[in-house]
Amino acid sequence: MIFVGMSLGGSRILPQILSGLGPGFSGTIVVVAHRHRVSEGELVELLQAHCPLPVSEALDKEVFRQGRVYVAPPDYHLMVEEDHFELSSDEPVNFARPSIDVLFDSAAEAFGRDAVGVLLTGASSDGARGLARIKEAGGTVIVQDPAEAECPIMPDAALSRVSPDHLCRASEIAAVLLKSPA
Repeated sequence: MIFVGMSLGGSRILPQILSGLGPGFSGTIVVVAHRHRVSEGELVELLQAHCPLPVSEALDKEVFRQGRVYVAPPDYHLMVEEDHFELSSDEPVNFARPSIDVLFDSAAEAFGRDAVGVLLTGASSDGARGLARIKEAGGTVIVQDPAEAECPIMPDAALSRVSPDHLCRASEIAAVLLKSPA
């Protein structure tokens, strides 16, 4: 499974990445984006307009399926178990709910070496710790090159904690995901 974390500027980059996957892509993609807690479906609509795969907000206890993109709902932490999602309204982590670290931590625990963590542009260090956990569990780690990130804080924080398997420009990430085991 592929787990993506993003914040400031990510909504401009992720559609480009998803559009490069093609309709036959069979992986499952789970996205945590920092967004306002009363957001409605704007992010899902934006991603669906550029993605050949179905895009929806994850539901509590929903069994995930291949060939889909799931987005964390606003104001809920999103976690994964072996075959389904869990939502939580626990306190924010790194000032964020949903928190990328919460998703990545659960991905490392549930999927280990089958987890692919992708961290994009953002204005906080959220995701760096969780990405390191994915790497420690044997998973694959992809970080957007901070030199091209709209806000390099998030990828820089990740690079200070983990040596990624792939340090990529946004335009290269889809090709890497197409070759990944997810």
